[in-house]
Amino acid sequence: MSTSHHDRRSGRPPARSDASPWNWLLVIPVVLPLLPFLYNAEEPRLLGFPLFYWLQLAFIVAGVTATTIVYRVTRKRNGR
Repeated sequence: MSTSHHDRRSGRPPARSDASPWNWLLVIPVVLPLLPFLYNAEEPRLLGFPLFYWLQLAFIVAGVTATTIVYRVTRKRNGR
């Protein structure tokens, strides 16, 4: 039986180290697409595409940006 994931004395898993307030930034790309008033229209159009389509692409960009920021700010500084 491996004890690498548990404290040998108490038998409990080690305390989590991912409790950074930066993680709350990841809520934005989850909540944005759930707000239909943002995209419940055809206008404005961008390159002929209605608002709904290009806004979905903007949501993807927002998600990638938020994930990248959280990753870079919260990663460990041990040579990575």
